[in-house]
Amino acid sequence: MLQAEIGSVDELRDLLGVPAGRAVTKERTRLHAMDREWLATSPFCVIATSDAHGNCDASPKGDPAGHLVYVLDDATVAVPERPGNRRADGYRNVLSNPHAGIISIIPGRNETLRINGRARLLRDAPFFPDMAVRGSRPIMALVVDIEQIFFHCAKAFMRSQLWRPETWQPDTLPSHAALVKAVQDTPETLEELQDYYAPENYSKRLY
Repeated sequence: MLQAEIGSVDELRDLLGVPAGRAVTKERTRLHAMDREWLATSPFCVIATSDAHGNCDASPKGDPAGHLVYVLDDATVAVPERPGNRRADGYRNVLSNPHAGIISIIPGRNETLRINGRARLLRDAPFFPDMAVRGSRPIMALVVDIEQIFFHCAKAFMRSQLWRPETWQPDTLPSHAALVKAVQDTPETLEELQDYYAPENYSKRLY
């Protein structure tokens, strides 16, 4: 079967149709009180970036609710950086292309809050102590000046049945240690990797 590639906006609109009603009017540029409440409740988000050449990255971020996406004012939010693998893929992207997107998620909720804007990196700021967790200040922060914000509908989460435990199959795939050993040429043995990624050990490296 030949591929039928879409090559223009007109073709795309012929296929999908044109948005109307609430899909058009839901976009905002400043935080509403309900946005603030959502962000204070969310413990997880994904930050999307791309570099000057369009190479993309989507990085998951997590913290206790109320410590993840920090509201500076109605047009500005900050996301703290905690100890990680030091790749800094998304942060390097921001240095060459400041556009970034955030999808904020609350477990059990099928809607998401989407924020798009211009990002910058701060090594320190007066609000860093407010983002401390377990007594540890963030290493740095991604600050996003909001250009677009809206709630995204529930269809993706409903289709995926993401929050229905009876659909979960976490043991279908091998452990993370086994996955790492399978896809990477690492000097560690599987047993060493299992010990490294064991929750009781790995949790000590969170902050």
